[in-house]
Parts: sequence; structure tokens; C-alpha cells
Amino acid sequence: MGLDPEEAVDGHGTLCLHAFSDLTHVSPAVFLYLLKECYIHGSLKATKKFQALKHRVHQVLANNPQPGPSTFIVHCLNLLPVFGVYGEGFSHLIISALRRYFKSASAPACSQEDAASARRLAAQLFLAIVGGSVPYDEKVMVNTLKVFDVGLTSIDEALSREGSACGGSEFLEEYISGLIRSKSFMTAVSLLEHFSFSFPGETFLQQMVEDKDFQAAEKWATFMGRSSLCVLVQEYGSRNMLKQAYSVMKKNHLQHDFPDLCYKCKESALKDLAEKACWDVAETKAKGDIQLLEYLVYLAMEAGYYEKVDELCERYSLEGLPKAQEAEVDFVNKCFLHLNDLAVEEVVWVDEVNGLREATSFLEGCKVVGLDCEWKPNYMKGSKPNKVSIMQIGSDSKIFILDLIKLYDDASEILDTCLSQILQSYSTLKLGYNFQCDIKQLALSYGDLKCFKRYDMLLDIQNVFKEPCGGLSGLTKKILGVGLNKTRRNSDWEQRPLTQNQLEYAALDAAVLVHIFRHVRDHPPHDSTLETVQWKSHIVSHMDNPKKSKKKPKCHSTQTSDSTFNKPSSS
Repeated sequence: MGLDPEEAVDGHGTLCLHAFSDLTHVSPAVFLYLLKECYIHGSLKATKKFQALKHRVHQVLANNPQPGPSTFIVHCLNLLPVFGVYGEGFSHLIISALRRYFKSASAPACSQEDAASARRLAAQLFLAIVGGSVPYDEKVMVNTLKVFDVGLTSIDEALSREGSACGGSEFLEEYISGLIRSKSFMTAVSLLEHFSFSFPGETFLQQMVEDKDFQAAEKWATFMGRSSLCVLVQEYGSRNMLKQAYSVMKKNHLQHDFPDLCYKCKESALKDLAEKACWDVAETKAKGDIQLLEYLVYLAMEAGYYEKVDELCERYSLEGLPKAQEAEVDFVNKCFLHLNDLAVEEVVWVDEVNGLREATSFLEGCKVVGLDCEWKPNYMKGSKPNKVSIMQIGSDSKIFILDLIKLYDDASEILDTCLSQILQSYSTLKLGYNFQCDIKQLALSYGDLKCFKRYDMLLDIQNVFKEPCGGLSGLTKKILGVGLNKTRRNSDWEQRPLTQNQLEYAALDAAVLVHIFRHVRDHPPHDSTLETVQWKSHIVSHMDNPKKSKKKPKCHSTQTSDSTFNKPSSS
């Protein structure tokens, strides 16, 4: 019973190698038992196994189940709870398979007798679920009503057969009110929508928003219509939930009803993008609106991204704003760490072989270096990321910025050799921040280079501190007292030459790693031995050579000499 999608399927459809080409004399209990056995003994992983089973159940519903496919499935639903842990999952499986069967062009039309019988039995099942005698969750209950088209008349008839004096409307209203009191809002809304009820008062929508069940609130407002959608937008706006407010406005064409709130939402979206350094996307989102572009210029000034201010002012002829820029400069300079604050003596641009060899010679003599790299962002969904453009490597006093694109095009073998010497050196500790991501991107960008497939003595600062938020800038502020300005993170790193601000940004990211390491090393906690052990335990090496060590993990701790940590270095 290995459940493999590649198994042969006959013309009538099969469940597995144990064929169900004729279900005329197969009871729901036997069918479910075999279904369970197929699941237990199937060879696929759980998700694919579930999908394969659903596909096969959809197929076998055409194989003459008695008295009809719809009624057969309702009988299965009544029996499934006795199958214990399999009951809940199989109930979703067979309901989904039946829904797919109904939509299938090749499926024979269900008889009116089968549909009516299934509807009657589904109504009885619904009452049993509500009464607690059949233990299904609320989602199965709602799906059962929908797939078998159980309406109010069917509920009335089911209650009458049970001898209840209560009518369907009264019964459902009482049950739905109980769901609302217990805050099962989505189930309540689904039932209100299914039976076309609208009895809850005006506070119902507010209650769902206050309880943060926004999905149920939007479903209910959509069902009730424009006036309720406007109330929902107002509720979101009053709580400053601008993303949710704008989503509802846009989806339901309500922007003209709330012009001020709509503009506020757009400003908020631009601010979010600016905080993520997605300036090009923010500019596109502004769509040429002068008021929004002026706000974007303000955000760029506030962030100290002066070349973006000049670029926007020139492109859109925004007059008077550059004067305001001057007032912001001193404030921003005091807010962020600068290269001069770290006493970095030299930043060297490397785009030719001699410079690369000189950089390699210098870096091989350093005991500790910082590493980082940058690439141009790609905002197209589904497209490949751009090649890594530059790599910054340096000590606390001298940073080399390697033009990887040009060096690779001009001298890929020399680049490979030089970077291998640096990255694979046992005598140099390499510091990175989330460098596993960078090294992966480097390997994808330059797949034929061996230097990015192996490294030794790498210490990822992120793994040591595990800052909950703020990234490298937050960590820098915690350790050195001042954060980093990350506004240029997503700038165009493929343009040549890079701007002076880009060069300083790139160099700072590498230099600050060395300063953070040395600050903590030179100012250890009371138990300095534990601090050394902590740093050492996060040093990793990676060798992409499965033939030599198949059983070894990709990363392993590497011991190093105490001098690396406990004595200041000259470099």
C-alpha cells in the first residue's frame, strides 16, 4: 500500500494499488479503514501523502459509491470520530475531495435524491455537532453546511424530526449568540453569512476589532455592505491601524470617502519603507504626488540621506527644501556613529590585481578583521537577487573595499586565490554579522569560485549577542553608545564610482565589528574566563568537501589560541 503519486491509475480511478474501481458493495466503514491503512503505510511525507490521498478520494467518488457520492461522504463523516486521531484530518480531506469532485467537469451529475439525502443527513450531523454528541471542531461543522448546501429549511426539518418545538431561526440565533459570547467570532460570522442572518447589533463589529479578530471583522463588514465597511475603516483609523484601514479602503474602493485618512496611510507606508531603507520603492509608491514626495524628502533629511534629498529635489523640482536640509545636518550627525569616530585611517578601493594582492598581504598580517558585503536590491517578485557587488574587509584602522564584479571579470582566478588565503586562514579571526547569509549570497553570485565554499575561524557577532531587534545598528548602540545610520543599505551598489557616503557606509560596517569585538574583549565581565569561552564557542569553520567527511556537520567549533582574545593586536 505504498502511496506513490506515480503508481498506475486505471481508467475508473483508484485509491492505491489496492484498487477501488467499484465501490458498489464497499461500506463507508471499510472505505475509511482502508483509507487509514493507506495513510499509515504510505511511503510519502505527511503533506504529500495527504494531497495524494485527497486526489485518490476525488477519483473514487466516480466509482459508484452507494447510495450516491454525497450521501456516502456524509456517512463517512458520521463514522470518522471513532477513528480517533485520524478523524479530524480525514474529515477535512474527504470534504475537500467532495468539493473538488463537484467542480470536476468529468464527474457525473449528482442525482437530486442523493443531494437531498445528503442535505438531510448533514443537517442532522450539524445538530449532533452543536449538541456535542459528535466531536468535530467548528471548522468542520461550517464546511459541512457549505458543501452540502444545508439551509434554514433543512435545519427546521432536522429539529422537527428530533421532536424539538424550537424553530431553525430561534435555534441558530441562540447558538450563534453563544459563539459571540465565547468570542468564537469567525465561526459566528461564517454561520451568520451562510444563513443570511444580521441580528447582532452595531457593537458586534467593534467587539471583534477590540478583540483583535480582524479577519472575522472584515468578513462580517464585507457581508453587511458599504456602511459596515466604512464603520470598520473608522474603527481602524481611530486605533491608528493604518495598514488595515488602507487595505479595506483599497479593496472596497473607499478612498474617496476618507481622503485625509487615505493620505495619512500613504505617509505611514512611505515611512515604513524609508525605515527599511527601500527608498526607490518609496519613491515609486509616491506616484509623482508632490505632497508625498515632499514628505519623502523630509524623511530622507531626517535620516541624514542627503544625496537622496538632492536627487529627489532635482528630479521633481522641489524648491526651498534644500535650505531645510542644512538645519538637519548637525542633529543627524550627533545621532549616528561615523567613520571618524572609530579613528579609521584609510579606506582603500580595490578594483585591480595589484591592489588586491596588497590588500591580501596586509589582511594576512591581521589577527582580527571585519567582513561585510553589499549588493543592489532587487524589488521584482520572483526574480533572482543581484550579484554581490562589493566586499569590505579590514582591521580597526584600514578597510579595503573590493569591487567583486570588476575583479571577477578581469582576474577571477587571482580573486579566488587571494580570498581563499584570507577566508581560510587559521591565524586570522574573521568577524561578520549574519555572515551566513552573506556567504550564501556570495556563493550564489560567484558559483565557480572555491573561496566561498570553505572558510575557517569565522565568528558571527549576531550569534554571540542575539540581539532581539535593531540588527547591527542596535548592537553598536548597546556596546559603543551610538547606532549606525542604515539609510544607504539598499542604495545602488552597482553604480561606479560609488558615492563618498556609500564608501563610508560600507567601510563602517566592517570596522565597527572589530571595535565591538575589542570593546567587549577589553571590558569583560567579572568572570573573564567565561567570556573567552563564550566567544570561542561561536567560532565556526565550513568545508564544502563531502567526500572526506560525510558524517561531519557543516559547521563545527574550532579551538584557537588564547592570544587572539586576551592580548591586544597591533593591527
